[in-house]
Amino acid sequence: MIKLFHAPNSRSSRMIFLLEELGAPYRIQKVDIRRGNGTGSADAANPHPHGKVPAIEDDGALVFETIAITCYLTDKFPAAGIGPVVGSPLRGAYLSWLAYYAGVMEPAWVGKFMGVTPPRGTAGWVDPDEVMVYVNRTLERGPYLLGEQFSAADILVGTTFALFLGGPLLKRTTLLEDYVKRVTGRPAFARAQARENG
Repeated sequence: MIKLFHAPNSRSSRMIFLLEELGAPYRIQKVDIRRGNGTGSADAANPHPHGKVPAIEDDGALVFETIAITCYLTDKFPAAGIGPVVGSPLRGAYLSWLAYYAGVMEPAWVGKFMGVTPPRGTAGWVDPDEVMVYVNRTLERGPYLLGEQFSAADILVGTTFALFLGGPLLKRTTLLEDYVKRVTGRPAFARAQARENG
């Protein structure tokens, strides 16, 4: 049984979506986290080294950080078909999207939110407008990041877009709106929402 350390309305919410898509056996352990608005605190019950979420425990193994958990779980439950396995022609694109999400997309939006311009040539990320050129070009060939195949990468990107779409960080377009609807319209998303508070 996988134990998900979860704080409602946080990055761990999409891990519930992932676990539901995988059909994996899991239980949720709610933990407190420090929030951007100054509320919350580090929770001694949370094994993440910095008191953040998500983190999971599985058969004595601790896995933390979204991308590590995503790879770990989609590799553990390959029958669900949302994480291309080693040898699949889509494996490289899948891993690239996971790394791109963590290493380029999130830093781009955080930087924009904080008013930080990425130093050209030295930062590992780029301006959000450059990110969206690549994302839009990919989704125009879509309907998902890997083409016809929905993957766990869409869980990460689609749920992030659902949060930001139409706000100052992400312009609303028909292309992105349709993509978000495809991702959040999945039955596993509805089941995850129902379990959001434990």
